[in-house]
Amino acid sequence: MSKQHTNDLGRDPIGSLLARLAGPAILAQLINALYNLVDRVYIGQGVGDLALTALGVTFPILMIISAFSAFVGMGGAPRVAIKMGEGKRDEAEQILSNCFVVLISLSVALTAVFLIFGRPLLMLFGASGNTVEDALSYLNIYVSGTIFVQISLGLNAFISTQGFARTSMMTVLIGAIANILLDPLFIFVFHMGVQGAALATILSQALSAGWVLRFLFSKKSQIKIRPKYFRVRREIILPVMALGISPFIMQSTESLVNICLNSSLQRYGGDLAVGAMTILTSVMQLFMLPIQGLSQSAQPIMGFNFGAKQMDRVRLAFRYMLICSLSYSTLIFLLAQIAPQVFVGMFSSSPELFDKGVWALRIYMGGTFLMGAQLACQQTFVALGQAKTSLCLALLRKIILLIPLIYILPFFFADKVFAVFLAEPIADITAALSTSTVFLLRFGKILKRKLEEGEGPVLS
Repeated sequence: MSKQHTNDLGRDPIGSLLARLAGPAILAQLINALYNLVDRVYIGQGVGDLALTALGVTFPILMIISAFSAFVGMGGAPRVAIKMGEGKRDEAEQILSNCFVVLISLSVALTAVFLIFGRPLLMLFGASGNTVEDALSYLNIYVSGTIFVQISLGLNAFISTQGFARTSMMTVLIGAIANILLDPLFIFVFHMGVQGAALATILSQALSAGWVLRFLFSKKSQIKIRPKYFRVRREIILPVMALGISPFIMQSTESLVNICLNSSLQRYGGDLAVGAMTILTSVMQLFMLPIQGLSQSAQPIMGFNFGAKQMDRVRLAFRYMLICSLSYSTLIFLLAQIAPQVFVGMFSSSPELFDKGVWALRIYMGGTFLMGAQLACQQTFVALGQAKTSLCLALLRKIILLIPLIYILPFFFADKVFAVFLAEPIADITAALSTSTVFLLRFGKILKRKLEEGEGPVLS
């Protein structure tokens, strides 16, 4: 048996277990970022600034597609971890198999919707007459591969939740390597421009999807996709959706936020400001991925031990995650303030866009030092199956705070573009403080209530 199969979520020392799972998970998140970042680097450097801006306005739709994979995958995987901790393997396989069927169904629906309504949606999301044709060319090819995105992103969570961190990492590594190789081939050799970038991405996702399915149907997986459980049952899928609504909102509202930011910046600053926003979202995505990888590796540990009623291990896993997340978010805050030009320069050689991006990045990332606490607390609620609490916290930062601030702050500043960018750090700081307060009040009570349930712990 290979080393990756020896992770015992219920007995291995928490520190070394988290390190073994977090390393591949963080690397996987960074590799996964290459799907969009490589497209943007190649297009920005090789096709032009307008093409880069066109790619940026497709970002909300891409986020909606990935949000649906999180809706199912991140809703189902924590429940699988809890069921495995309780020793209920059959129920875990029912959850996995039901989620597989739902992901396929969502793929068909999403593909149809975005192929039909792509153009008006892009105009709504900040496209202009100069950028809409390139944006639509990219989008039509990308959404044709929605099924591959749903399977590779949605089902990969069920691999990592079993403790197979390296196998999960290979899912994104295979796709990313293919994307890096295919992008220059299609863009520069075949002269396909943004269409080539989209084609490279969906072919790469197809390879990742094949890897995931091969594993989850194999004997290597502790839980398997079983056709006998393909009938979707309400009592199985509704709790998954209730828990998945929180990560869905976190990702889909990223799309909504992007719409609001792009439309406001188009109004106050034109294509240049929207182009700068494309760079900022790329840099922020790159910076935040290690924290997301850490939280994903901590979730199965906390979920499994929560199901097994080993609460000291749950507390210790959270403590490690919080310390690491806060340390990292403070570091990226400092890097954004001290050397923003290093990161902005990756995406544009245009002096005007470069200067705008450097100026905006310092403002936009002004509240990231507290994001570690926000993500650690919120993801712990998801890991413990707390659907209502995680939903409320997911709504707080973006829907309740950020979106209204994007439209309110320009009334109070002469520099309207500055006001739009300032909305992000204000929302980040306020949400982090609020989430931490809720966590302090709720965490101990959740663990105590689980201990008082009738069935005893599965593990001694």
